[in-house]
Order: sequence, then C-alpha cells, then structure tokens
Amino acid sequence: MESPEPGRGRIFWPVIITVILSDIVTKWIAVSDLYPRGVPREVFGDVVRLTLVYNRGAAFGLHLGQYSRWIFLVLTIAALVILAQLYRQTSVRDVARTLAISLVSGGAIGNLIDRVRGPQGVVDFIDIGFGDMRWPTFNVADMAVSTGAVLLAWVLWGEERSERAAASQVRSASGTS
Repeated sequence: MESPEPGRGRIFWPVIITVILSDIVTKWIAVSDLYPRGVPREVFGDVVRLTLVYNRGAAFGLHLGQYSRWIFLVLTIAALVILAQLYRQTSVRDVARTLAISLVSGGAIGNLIDRVRGPQGVVDFIDIGFGDMRWPTFNVADMAVSTGAVLLAWVLWGEERSERAAASQVRSASGTS
C-alpha cells in the first residue's frame, strides 16, 4: 500500500515554504525600508499604506501583559501540534483541507520565527483602512493564517454536514428516527 504522504506533500510543503519565505522576505524589506517605525507610507492613497510596527501580542493587538511573548509562543506551538494531527488525518485527495492546514501552519511558523527571534515582537506592516478607521496592521503570515482558518472552517463544516447527511440516510434506510 502506497503512503498517503506524497499526494498531500505535493501541496503541503510547497505552500508552507512559500508562505514562510514570503513572510520572512517581506518583513525583512519592511524593517529595512520602512524606518522609522510608525510612519505610514501611502501605496494606494490612504486606503493601503505600509507602516512598520512591532506587535508583542497576538492578532489584532491582543496583549496579555509582560508574558505575552511566551504565552503566544507556547500557544503557537500547541496549535502547530494540533495542525500536524489534522494533517495526518487528512485524505490524500482532500486538497482544500491540505491547503488550509498548510496556510495556517506556514503563517503560524512565520510569526513564531519573529517571537523566537526577540522581544520586539512580530513585524507587521500592511495598514488598510480609511482615515482614522484602520484595520489592525498585519503581515503576510497573518494573511495566510486568516485565509487558511476560514478555508479550514469551511472544509470542516462541509465534512460535518456530509457526516450528518450520511447518518440521516442510514437511519432512514433502517427505519429508525
């Protein structure tokens, strides 16, 4: 029997590597070119700007005090362990689920690298909004995590609906309710 890894691995590893490398390179450019930090540079007027900030907390500026770095580092590692388990349970043919897991994993690793690297926090630089109404500044890893999480939720919801429908058909066929 052939191992299921090659089928999943053809999607999983290239996506993870692409996300991590894209995140590292764009953060390096942001740190190099967007100095001093906190000064917005317009890309598409005021709607899309590049602004270098460091986030010591989690997504959307969630901060848990002086130990945030370590708490979010441990939570990220725990999430990666759960994602690894989901990956092992994923069918070779389940492209959407594999893609979702790889996007979330790649983004989590990208931000984990920043947390391990030092206490300044995660490098964020993409600044979107109108005037004073701004979305929290984010990075490539955040985009991968968000996109992957939405896709994973959609895939898992679809799996749950399919399982319920199959169970309902079995109950109907057996004459029980």
